[in-house]
Amino acid sequence: MNKVLLGLIASGAILSSSQALAAAFQLAEQNVSGLGRAYAGEASAADDASVVARNPALMGKLSGTQLSVAAMYVQPDVSLTGTGTSNGIPASALNDNSIAPSAIIPAIYATHKYNDQWSIGAGIYSQFGLSTEFDEDYVAGQIAGETEIVTVNAGISASYQMDEQWSVALGINHVYADAKIIRNLGANNLGQLASLEAVHLEGDDTGFGWNVGVAYQIDENNRLGFHYRSETDITFDGHFRSALPPEIGGTGNASVPGYVDITLPAIAEISGSHKLNSATSVHYSVLWTGWSSFDELEAIIGTSQSAFTKEENFSNSLRFSVGADYQLNESVKLRAGMAYDESPADENHLSISIPDTDRTWYSFGAEYTLPNQATLDFGISLLRGKTQNFIETDKAQSKWGFRSKGHAMIFGLQYNHKF
Repeated sequence: MNKVLLGLIASGAILSSSQALAAAFQLAEQNVSGLGRAYAGEASAADDASVVARNPALMGKLSGTQLSVAAMYVQPDVSLTGTGTSNGIPASALNDNSIAPSAIIPAIYATHKYNDQWSIGAGIYSQFGLSTEFDEDYVAGQIAGETEIVTVNAGISASYQMDEQWSVALGINHVYADAKIIRNLGANNLGQLASLEAVHLEGDDTGFGWNVGVAYQIDENNRLGFHYRSETDITFDGHFRSALPPEIGGTGNASVPGYVDITLPAIAEISGSHKLNSATSVHYSVLWTGWSSFDELEAIIGTSQSAFTKEENFSNSLRFSVGADYQLNESVKLRAGMAYDESPADENHLSISIPDTDRTWYSFGAEYTLPNQATLDFGISLLRGKTQNFIETDKAQSKWGFRSKGHAMIFGLQYNHKF
């Protein structure tokens, strides 16, 4: 491919910051009961059927057949301010007040306790996702454009109560992933429109993974939990096209096969839940994500030849959370929590495609008991990210300076029913 087109692709990563500002493009939002305490204690607290996602070894703590349906609305506030350019374009032309659109993240779970030893469960939810959008005529279109990835995890699990203290679980996961990347020409000296699509790549794939869980009941008031989820290999297999003419490396809007391989990282979580008295419980978690598996992006366009390789150099990250429940009365349980997310991004590889940063969660929630063995969960989280300053250089050696800020609000509602 022509070096001009190659530079346009390589300057923009196919993955960018998620709407929810979790580490890189990881989503924490698998339920609303956990949202209210910043997802503290997710591997040890047996709230409802959503334990299928974070530790299915807890399914044996739930009686009968249970159903949970959740929806979380994410309202991000990710903005960019230009700090300078090396090509004479005013820095103010780089300003963008909203590069991440709002999104709704749904989830549904069901569990069934067969007997004192065996329980099964299933869930449909998402653990990775993102969306960023820039105007078609954004001057730095080579490194901006539109980026989107959607994943849907459909999993089934079985748990076994070994004795009064230990329970274990094994699950199988089917992951569907869909991705889209669009890059525009931006400011250029080729006599072409800035809004011209220089890169348009869409593809999807499915993959399989597994997860294991362990729960240890210390006594009736104290429990520890551990959950591990394996890596999942995804090949976004689809089509590539470019509006640029073939003379400068484009396809003249003709589609050719293209794909990108990525590895969704492994995840491990250790949690504890402790009932202090009849009304109050405390929870905590440490969650590890193996982002070191995401070290580079390589795209294959047309034949088996590599079109570009972009180093990401992610590092493994940790998430720390603490939270509490308070039973206000027979009908209302209150929740609150805080969390700190480490960013896996290398400070030397920051870009407007991945304006990732460490962030702090402040969460609140409540559970309301309804008639007929049903409950409603409400949750809200405020996320505050650090301000980042960085310079991104494109293949033409133009330098684009940015200051990025990333905050978000998450609102959630969940319905639970026991049959």
